[in-house]
Amino acid sequence: MNVYDSDRMSELLAPFGYEPTFVPDNADMVILNTCHIREKASEKLFSELGRLRVLKKRRASMGKRMIITVAGCVAQAAGEEIIRRIPQVDIVVGPQTYHRLPELIVRAERAVNGQILYTDFPVEPKFDHLPSARHVRGVSAFLTVQEGCDKFCTFCVVPYTRGAEYSRPVADLIIEAEGLVEKGVREIVLLGQNVNAYHGVFDDVQVSSLSKLIERLADIEGLARIRYTTSHPRDMDVALIEAHGKVPALMPSLHLPVQSGSDRILGKMNRGYSVDDYLRLVDRLRTSCPDIALSSDFIVGFPGETEVEFEATMTLVKQIGFAQAYSFKYSSRPGTPAASLGNHVDEAVKGERLLTLQALLSDQQHKFNDSMIGRRLEVLLEKPGRYPRQLVGRSPYLQPVHVVSKDDAVPPRIGELIKVEITGSCPNSLAGVLDTNVDGDGIEKENFV
Repeated sequence: MNVYDSDRMSELLAPFGYEPTFVPDNADMVILNTCHIREKASEKLFSELGRLRVLKKRRASMGKRMIITVAGCVAQAAGEEIIRRIPQVDIVVGPQTYHRLPELIVRAERAVNGQILYTDFPVEPKFDHLPSARHVRGVSAFLTVQEGCDKFCTFCVVPYTRGAEYSRPVADLIIEAEGLVEKGVREIVLLGQNVNAYHGVFDDVQVSSLSKLIERLADIEGLARIRYTTSHPRDMDVALIEAHGKVPALMPSLHLPVQSGSDRILGKMNRGYSVDDYLRLVDRLRTSCPDIALSSDFIVGFPGETEVEFEATMTLVKQIGFAQAYSFKYSSRPGTPAASLGNHVDEAVKGERLLTLQALLSDQQHKFNDSMIGRRLEVLLEKPGRYPRQLVGRSPYLQPVHVVSKDDAVPPRIGELIKVEITGSCPNSLAGVLDTNVDGDGIEKENFV
């Protein structure tokens, strides 16, 4: 979502003469768009601000100004601390108010001294004030459809930094998606803190679920693939589960965070489901879409987690089998209910448990990738590879695929869907050869004997 937000900030500032630069030393303005999910992100922010403080002073000595802006969730949660600790920061703006950046920058440019802190939750949705995307990064694009969270998991800061759940109107999303496709996008990833809690207005009288939105997006000519992230198990309704089996454009991969394999820990996390609930959900998903690839999130060392409860997480992982997963040591976030819980797990124990879990998850990912060898997968080509006649794309299961075309084959083009014979696997990617029995967009050629 921060990638999407950063792109929109860039679009907002383009009419004022700002263009992106990859060299901060020469920047008139630097925007750090932040995440507050884990403690290391906050630490990284202050480290980066220390480096920028030196650059700003150097530019000032040459008679040039650098406006430093901190945006995103750390700005929302720790704006006053940022202002206090780093006086060289000019603007602090939250994730719901970055549409006001042009106005704030004008104020900062006119001010000789003083800092601007703007982290209110406005009444009007920011999306009503954002311009249409003028540029796209490639053939796959993000589209925020839902923001905020009403779940209040005890470890999570999102309800406090992103606010209550808000779903954008269907008509607005269709227009934005059509605009992306017109610019060459073939795949759209729908974003939301709880994306499957989407309930946007349709025709001013109906409320659309995520499954209905997906069905409408699938009708857009030229849009080949749809994905969505991140889902909450409590919001996986029957219609969305069935969509995985009946909407061809909806890819057979799903990120479904479970966090723990212990019912007691899930209860302390306020997740709102049991291990058995999650297992039944996985069964229904695999019944609807037998080849679906599941990924997940795990937190080890939540306050009070015992060795037996950690082993329950290991058992759950073995029982389900994940194609990929993210796993982290519990990180106490100030202001969250879990931060005030007692019986915190020792850091060394958390580290050991994390390594044990990650070894299992890595083994499962390797086995999943190995199972692709010999299969013919449809791959969406995204960019040139490092070697001649090599292109890189994504499989339906989100794996990067390095594709080599044979010497006598017509090289495919970026944005095409092609059939690829998978010949090898690596820990995080696949290797394959262009299937010469197929043409662009996966259309099989007629065989002549």
